[in-house]
Amino acid sequence: MTHPNPFLALDYEPAVQSLGEAYADEVVAAEFPQHLLRFRNDDLLPQIGLNPSDVADGDFIQAFGKFEQRMPLLALRYHGYQFGEYNPRLGDGRGFLYGQVWGTDGELYDFGTKGSGTTPYSRGGDGRLTLKGGVREVLAAEMLHRMGVRTSRCLSLIETGEELWRGDEPSPTRSSVMIRFSRSHIRFGTFERLNAIGRPDLIGPLLDHVIHYYYGDLVAIADKKERYLQFYDRLVQRTVDLVAQWTAAGFCHAVLNTDNMSITGESFDYGPYAFIPTYDAGFTAAYFDYYGRYSYGNQPGICEWNLEMLQRPLAEVMPLEGMQAILKNFGDRFHRSYAQRMLEKLGFPHLAPEQGINLVRLTVDFLLQTQVSYPGFFGELRRQFSPLWLTDVGHIFRDTAFFTPEQQTALLPWKQAYYQCLQSLSNNSDNGDRTVTHTLKTYNPFVVILRPEIEAVWEEITHNDNWHPFQNLLDKIKA
Repeated sequence: MTHPNPFLALDYEPAVQSLGEAYADEVVAAEFPQHLLRFRNDDLLPQIGLNPSDVADGDFIQAFGKFEQRMPLLALRYHGYQFGEYNPRLGDGRGFLYGQVWGTDGELYDFGTKGSGTTPYSRGGDGRLTLKGGVREVLAAEMLHRMGVRTSRCLSLIETGEELWRGDEPSPTRSSVMIRFSRSHIRFGTFERLNAIGRPDLIGPLLDHVIHYYYGDLVAIADKKERYLQFYDRLVQRTVDLVAQWTAAGFCHAVLNTDNMSITGESFDYGPYAFIPTYDAGFTAAYFDYYGRYSYGNQPGICEWNLEMLQRPLAEVMPLEGMQAILKNFGDRFHRSYAQRMLEKLGFPHLAPEQGINLVRLTVDFLLQTQVSYPGFFGELRRQFSPLWLTDVGHIFRDTAFFTPEQQTALLPWKQAYYQCLQSLSNNSDNGDRTVTHTLKTYNPFVVILRPEIEAVWEEITHNDNWHPFQNLLDKIKA
């Protein structure tokens, strides 16, 4: 007797389905010649009430490779601004919503596919995902999660045995299908589409749906316009916090089109992303971003612009002036959130504002001036920190092998400021050193995946079908 598949036994919530036919299309999954489970995210299973030991590899393949399901498979409809130009020819072109389940934390989660075949929105494409693209997204999501970024994650990655032809990869290349585990696949562009097609009557029901499932505490606000403005304010803050998390992590998303902006303020859809090797506001991850629109330093401004474009459809159901007043403070909100994120990477969960801002400024100035490794600096800070740093400034970065003599000289003002911050923390806590140690470990992994690490992993997979470096890198990310 075979055991029932735990994924098929989950209690699925028909949330998007309940919206009706105006927001999505029912589709059929592709059939693949092969199903090789290359990654399963056992860390996520308890979050949906499953014990990893009770879930077999075949369960992943049955549900997320062969797509046996309990709910209709839905390709969501949306438009979006892509590199500043409005594009009405979008929608889920190589994926669909497999189902939605409540997590043990009380949040609603989506199982969304990528590479699962053509839909009405494939625009002549094959609806597939390259295996390299799947590997890259697994690594991006796990890296960002480890660094405290609010992100979607990958539940599984299955190689599917087809050969794909791509202009930006050596072809033929291997194919895969991935399951993205996220808080929602509703995008800014989902609302923008309704405005573009002249259906303002559908905007209110969609917004009510979003508030009900993802901003539930706002439902109690009786006045609808006030409730909607409170939603927009909350979305602005979530977006502010997200881009601050990216910036502190040294992450460049690369394709911040409005169809890649989640209505829940969560990071998702990782294509040509990259982590910066050194501090460079002009760093651009995508080879096709010729003018640097989505460069590392432009990300806050782009997210603000995307929120401004979202005002156009939302103005059908709430006061435009109210949204404009909320968004006016985006810059101030970002600087506060970014400063807090950087202080956490520096080991301080709390500091007096003036003292904290000064330390962050000195840190960024040092990283920019010396071009020392951005991830390396924070990893070295975590490695070298000790309680002795609280006793004498001379103990800070006593092991100087990581820095050149010129960098050591440039670091002196930073050391003095860091020592003063440690003294402030010590004066307010008997275990200040343990607080710093814990905070440094929480936000600074020893390994950050730069492009050479990803390419090295892929080389082993493509030439030797060797998946051990991939798994080893995932293990190192967690350390």
